[in-house]
Amino acid sequence: MILVTGASGNVGSALLTHLRAEGVATRAAYRDPGKTAEANESGWQAVTLDLGQPETLAPALDGVDAVFLLGAMGPEQTAQELNLVDAARAAGTRVVKLSVWRADEGLTPIARLHRPAEQALSASGLSWTILRPNFYLQNFLRQPSIRQAGEFSFPLVNAPISFVGAGDIARVAARVLTSDGHDGRIYDLTGPEALTYVEAAEVFSGVLGRPVRYAELADDQARVAMLNRGMPEFYVDALIEVARAYRNGGADAVTSTVPDLTGRAALRLADFVRQNRDVFG
Repeated sequence: MILVTGASGNVGSALLTHLRAEGVATRAAYRDPGKTAEANESGWQAVTLDLGQPETLAPALDGVDAVFLLGAMGPEQTAQELNLVDAARAAGTRVVKLSVWRADEGLTPIARLHRPAEQALSASGLSWTILRPNFYLQNFLRQPSIRQAGEFSFPLVNAPISFVGAGDIARVAARVLTSDGHDGRIYDLTGPEALTYVEAAEVFSGVLGRPVRYAELADDQARVAMLNRGMPEFYVDALIEVARAYRNGGADAVTSTVPDLTGRAALRLADFVRQNRDVFG
C-alpha cells in the first residue's frame, strides 16, 4: 500500500493515476474531508490527513509500505513534513519525498523549507529517496495573459531554465515507489532542454501560430502582479527570491533522470503547449 500525500495537486493526482493504472494499492491523502468522501465514493481508498495534526498521521500510515511526501508550501511546511517523517519512523515506512531544485544549497526560501525534512530522512534510518525537480512547466498555466494578450510575465530570470513537467515527475515517483534500487538516492529532475523565457515565448508563438512575448518584470512589478492575481504574500515573496537566485544561471542543467528511470523522453515545452492548447488559446 502506498500513501500519496498532496493527492489533489498536479504531481500527486498524476502519481495516483499512474499507480492505479499499474494496479498498485494506493491510499490518497486529502486535507479536505469532502475530497476524501468523494474519492471513497468512487471506489478508491482515501483518508483525511493534516500534516499539522500529528494525531492524524498514524491512522493514515496504518498498513502502508511507502509514502509519497509532498507538503503544502507555506510557513508551516517544514514542521508539517517533519511530523510525517517522525510518524514514518515510528511505523517503519519507506518515504519518497518531493523536494526542490538544489535544496541542499539553501539558495531560496523554498529550498530552506524542504531541506530540514531531507536531513531528517537521511538521519532517520528509514529507506528514503528524494526527488528534486527544476521549475515546473505547469507554471505557464498560471499565465492567463498568454491567451488574453499574447504575453506572459515572471520575475526576471535572464538565464535558461530546464523546465520539467509534473507528469514526468509523477512517472519518476511511480517508478521509484514500485521498484528497488532507489534507497538513499537523490534524483535531480529536469526537462530535455534549457530555455530562456524569451526562447520559451518563441516556442509558444510557433505552436500557437500567433505572436507571444515575454514581458520581463522587475521584482517590485512582479510582486504587485502576482498579488493582484490573488497569490498569497508568502508564496509571492518566495518566488521572487527564487528568481533572484537563478537570475543569471544555476537552473540550466539538463539531466537524463526522467528517461533513465521511466524509459520515456521528458516532455518538451512545445509538446506541453500543444497538450494545453485549449488553455493557451
